[in-house]
Amino acid sequence: MSTTTFQVYHSLFSGLESGLIAELEQKGRLVTAPAESILLQAGQNIRNTMLVLEGVIKLYRQDEDGSEFFIYYLHPGDACALSMICDRSFKTSTITAKAATDVKLLAIPIDETENWMRQYRTWYHFVVETYRKRYEELLQTIDHIAFKNLDERLEFYLRRHRDTLKTNVLTLNNTEIAQDLNSSREVVSRLLKKLSEQGKVRLLKTGIEIIRL
Repeated sequence: MSTTTFQVYHSLFSGLESGLIAELEQKGRLVTAPAESILLQAGQNIRNTMLVLEGVIKLYRQDEDGSEFFIYYLHPGDACALSMICDRSFKTSTITAKAATDVKLLAIPIDETENWMRQYRTWYHFVVETYRKRYEELLQTIDHIAFKNLDERLEFYLRRHRDTLKTNVLTLNNTEIAQDLNSSREVVSRLLKKLSEQGKVRLLKTGIEIIRL
């Protein structure tokens, strides 16, 4: 492993010991994909655990009619929790993962990560911590669905996109937002217009600029 590669992996996955980081280099396969690429489709067999090296990945559920429900994002240093519990029987995915930006991933074969659970205590703790983080994010999403009005959910959704993508200008259209919030385009358009009138956002031809949320 080159010194540069070791430093990158150690920085992103600082809780893993040197021997395991070396295995990441040996057993992992680098994957790059442009924004909007589908990385994992619902119903597809999961054969690898995905570790995010660069970029942002969006995870969502999709029903039979094609409606989407946004779950959460994965950032550099994160891993796909669903792929961590699969075994050699190659379970199928129940979610879809799409590149929100250009991404670079490290794909680790499931049989390798299954062995790591027994061989490396630090990998075990990494898996547990990954599930804890994803569980908390999922609870936060459920709380907003169950207890918040749609206008509050929309503001939370826009803030999360701003913080995740680190930009106040979001290239989102009303249809995409409506799909993620399981609402209608007309309702989202009305709420965005209201936010614009309140001076919280500016509606652009190619997206939304967040002024104060």
